[in-house]
Amino acid sequence: MNLLVTGGAGFIGSNLADALIDDGNNVTIIDDLSTGRKENIPGKAEFHKLDISSPVVDKIFERGKFDQVFHLAAQMDVRKSVQNPIFDAGVNILGGINLLQASVKHGLKKFVFSSTGGAVYGEQEYFPADENHPLNPISPYGVSKMTLEKYLYYYWSEFKLPYVSLRYANVYGPRQNEKGEAGVVAIFCSRLLKGEQAVVNGDGLQTRDFVYVDDVVKSNLLAKGYDKNGCFNVGTSKETDVNTVYDKIRKATGSSQQRVNGPALAGEQNRQPDPRARDGDHSPSCARPNPHAM
Repeated sequence: MNLLVTGGAGFIGSNLADALIDDGNNVTIIDDLSTGRKENIPGKAEFHKLDISSPVVDKIFERGKFDQVFHLAAQMDVRKSVQNPIFDAGVNILGGINLLQASVKHGLKKFVFSSTGGAVYGEQEYFPADENHPLNPISPYGVSKMTLEKYLYYYWSEFKLPYVSLRYANVYGPRQNEKGEAGVVAIFCSRLLKGEQAVVNGDGLQTRDFVYVDDVVKSNLLAKGYDKNGCFNVGTSKETDVNTVYDKIRKATGSSQQRVNGPALAGEQNRQPDPRARDGDHSPSCARPNPHAM
């Protein structure tokens, strides 16, 4: 297949591009390198340094004759979205629409979108959150991801463009950029290995579902062969509080840096575990697809 990966120089995108090439596909990558790294790009991939909002995207589609698009390029920092919601919307909504327009024009067979789990649900009304949970994002980032999901449903309804939306939990693993991406695992590892202080935002009792990047890549490969439209949560169904993550990384790195808790940041979710629950009982789930949830 001829496949396009947007954001393919980034953490998740480059790992996915590697897997797609290993499966014998022809892969083209679009990335503006604002947070991605050129050294992440597979040698066998065709690369275009480009903003996804650019009109040049249409020419790349025309020449590439793509079967499917894996759309991972994004402004993905919740805190930056709060500081500059206009920029966030420009990248995540208008950039996404630009790709969808090109997809329809050039007869794309499927659009696979990397969305987000916690940020689109907001402060959850019940646990675990399945794909039917109300979408109540509390950050511009979550709003922009939710909005593009709704556009996916529109483009299916109006133009019959097949789609799969994957709502990731908190992804970690090799190539995660501790400077350009909001991943606490990468940030803690980098700073503690350098002997620097790593600060935990808030009291650190907020929980997240941490999922390894290889599992996220597998979800994209499954979406590639899925013959229906759908929206899926992608996670482990286990929640871990941020203090515990820090303490485990501190022990693994042999660091002597004691944990420091700073102020909570705007836009970040404050989910805290039910003290009556056992580990893993109240976490986002990987449940059934629900195209009507959008």
